[in-house]
Amino acid sequence: MYIKSASMTKFGTSLKSAHELAYEAVVSALQKAEMKIKEIDLIVSGYIDFTRTGERNRHFSAMLSSMLKTNVPIICTPNACCSGGVALFTANKIGNNADRGIAVNDNVADKMVSEKNKCSDVNNILVVGAEKLTSTSNAAITDEILMGADMIWEQSEGLIFPAQNALLAQQHMLKYGTTQEDLALIALKNHNNANLNPNARFFEKKLNKDDFKSDAKNPMIASPLKLLDCSVNVDGAAAAILTNDKTDIEIIGSAFATDALPLFERESLTNFKATRIAAEKAYNEAGITSAEVNFAELHDAFTITELVSYEDLGFCAEGKGGEFIRSSAANLYGKLPINTSGGLKAKGHPLSATGVSQIVEIVEQFREEAGINNMRNIQNFSDNKMKYAIAQNIGGAGGSVTVHVLKNNKK
Repeated sequence: MYIKSASMTKFGTSLKSAHELAYEAVVSALQKAEMKIKEIDLIVSGYIDFTRTGERNRHFSAMLSSMLKTNVPIICTPNACCSGGVALFTANKIGNNADRGIAVNDNVADKMVSEKNKCSDVNNILVVGAEKLTSTSNAAITDEILMGADMIWEQSEGLIFPAQNALLAQQHMLKYGTTQEDLALIALKNHNNANLNPNARFFEKKLNKDDFKSDAKNPMIASPLKLLDCSVNVDGAAAAILTNDKTDIEIIGSAFATDALPLFERESLTNFKATRIAAEKAYNEAGITSAEVNFAELHDAFTITELVSYEDLGFCAEGKGGEFIRSSAANLYGKLPINTSGGLKAKGHPLSATGVSQIVEIVEQFREEAGINNMRNIQNFSDNKMKYAIAQNIGGAGGSVTVHVLKNNKK
């Protein structure tokens, strides 16, 4: 399928509810596409259904129906932090199926013609993710988020998400010599990028190396991960309109893979198998290799997650993630800019909106709408250097992963 438009709200603290934030993002996406809601044939939402208090949470699809004045099917795809990516994957699969012609024999002309299959009434699909995380108590939100990990064997022993990712970091450091300073470089890079992104939580809030060295500003959370190694909960929404009508941006690879929930069932604690599987499938479907990717939006819920993803996605060899970030390759001025938006780390992580917001950043970069963060301005990127981008969205500690490859068809 193709991307018609993509839009998002500012990530941060908002007085609006989740469905109001979703409405804001959807209206903006429709306006950018110069479309009316009646032109949308299907909606796929990644909303996670937090707190389950009232109809706005339990029946989010009906709330969207009421606000958008539409009666089309609304499919929800809750999949922890990967909900937005799964929504995009689902929409793309449905849309591709609708566009696939069936060859039949024409008895009159004795030639082959193309006939739409039963899903042919689906041409434009709206994908939306939205979350409200700041108005509920930290304890309540933590309880809800922890449902994305094993609650019986691991959380009972204190192995919550920061601790899980700390184990990943410890193992990577032990096996490959990765350092705490390597992780700090990732955080600093993403904060520098978010500082230039008006939609980011840390817009115009630049940090420096001294902030990372300060125990007061950057206390230890779960060794070796410090506060600035962890992403922040925010309110926000993002929306994208997919279409079978050709546009300048095409989804040429889309994959979704899963893995065991508890870490003790994993084959390795230094990589995410689901990312590797999804990446291989997405690259094969797209007909490209990792070497052809020009920039990427990765799931950096923790800095170690981004570092490991460099390796899992084939941007560097296994165990070389530390060298990759030290080389400045992932910086805004590097050969493969990573998380130009600021990533989850500094743009913010409103869960189901995260995966969709990655698409927003890629679309804005391709269409030169990313403002002062635009890589064509920063690096004088040619069309060849703005051809392929990927978005990687992770649920839990690698239990579900989507990888999407987008192509810029602009000549």
